[in-house]
Amino acid sequence: MRDLVAGAWAECVTPVGIELENPATGLGIGPALGSSPARVSAALDAAAALDAWLVPPEILEAVAASVAAATEEIVALETAATGVPIRQTRPLGMILSGAFALAAGQIRGGIRRQTVTRDDGREVLVERLPWGPAACLVPWNAPAPMAAHKVANALAAGCPTILKPSEYAPFGTERLAAAVHRALREADAPPGLFQLVHGGAEVGQRLVGDPRVRAVSFTGGLAGGRSVAAACAHDLKPVQLELGGNNPLIVMPDAPLETAARAAADLLTTLNGQWCRALGRLLVPAGRHDEIVAAVLERLSALRGGDPASEDTDFGPLIHSTHRAAVVAARDALGGTVHEAAVSGPGNTLAPALVTGADPARTTHEIFGPVAAVHPYTDLDEAVELANATRYGLEGYVVGADEEKALAVARGLRAGEVKVNGSSIMSLHLFTPRPAWGLSGFSEEGTAETLRFFTNARVTGVEGGFALHGRP
Repeated sequence: MRDLVAGAWAECVTPVGIELENPATGLGIGPALGSSPARVSAALDAAAALDAWLVPPEILEAVAASVAAATEEIVALETAATGVPIRQTRPLGMILSGAFALAAGQIRGGIRRQTVTRDDGREVLVERLPWGPAACLVPWNAPAPMAAHKVANALAAGCPTILKPSEYAPFGTERLAAAVHRALREADAPPGLFQLVHGGAEVGQRLVGDPRVRAVSFTGGLAGGRSVAAACAHDLKPVQLELGGNNPLIVMPDAPLETAARAAADLLTTLNGQWCRALGRLLVPAGRHDEIVAAVLERLSALRGGDPASEDTDFGPLIHSTHRAAVVAARDALGGTVHEAAVSGPGNTLAPALVTGADPARTTHEIFGPVAAVHPYTDLDEAVELANATRYGLEGYVVGADEEKALAVARGLRAGEVKVNGSSIMSLHLFTPRPAWGLSGFSEEGTAETLRFFTNARVTGVEGGFALHGRP
């Protein structure tokens, strides 16, 4: 592993305290290494010395081209590190260069500057200006795409950006950083504009807690998000948190069996179940409970487990043996009956499972693995009540033959996004926000929202009037 500080690459030598694994074998591949305290300090110094630098759209487009040339390599590294099948990481690869192209397009569209006209004809200028140095912290389940989204928008805002990937899956993000750095260097951008550091929670805390870092975007777990929020509160710096969810799928009474089974199976196994918008609770009509459970298990059992690098693999291993053990423990703590699908695979693979008969009060936490609880409901009011009976509020799903009725139910869910008759990992629209409610996070993400997050407004104009209570 190498970090990038003030334009210079260096090998990381500081142990993080974990042994990395090959998910496909479960065998160790060496210790995770992080940036030294001196390198982290130097990165903060370089970002603070620059403070802000408005990136022209042409440079972001050059970055997009550089990243596009490296995409296949990044995708392969992501698959090897996370265990997610390449059939899933490859489509996500379009986010890598696309994030920078979209950011450039928003600059060209005038997102940084607009004018409004007063009643007296005078114009008032509204500028979106960079906060200053920003820290972007990304998790291990789809690290490079999330890093691209955050970095592209931070740079587009004009923020000197320090990126830290998860210590469990740093390799794809490091390759992404190399592609970004190459384009910025060729454009003669300042070396402090974009930097990469590695490490665990200590490095993240160092970045987030430094008063010279003026904005933080974090995607990860609830405990980490709470720590980041507490650190940002001290300096009252803006923080963007996407922390996960326990997401419901309501199967309407009229839902076709095949549609319900497909949606549940997809949501349970995308990214091997390791994603924030995965299925947490499957809510089914009481009279259809058994047939739906059987249909979901049948569809899951048809998935092909195997080497995540193989094009034939549908479902791969979990990232690390410690995470696999944590998912098993959380699954077993639900109570009820565990129904495992007949899916096997190498290394850290864990068969996807449905849990029936559990107390709904015990199924409200995020498991972050291929496990979902099944709860029967007697009417749709109860279904909505069960769906909302969690402190998370990230994503919701409804499937039904009558789309209008399904949409009416969807509008009753307390979640940032609710999809009807679909299970894609992508948002409903490229330019709709990705909000979070409750423990799922704070501050909207999105194509436009993330760019705006890294800015603050300055409003200037000629008023031409004075307070009425003063003397002329």
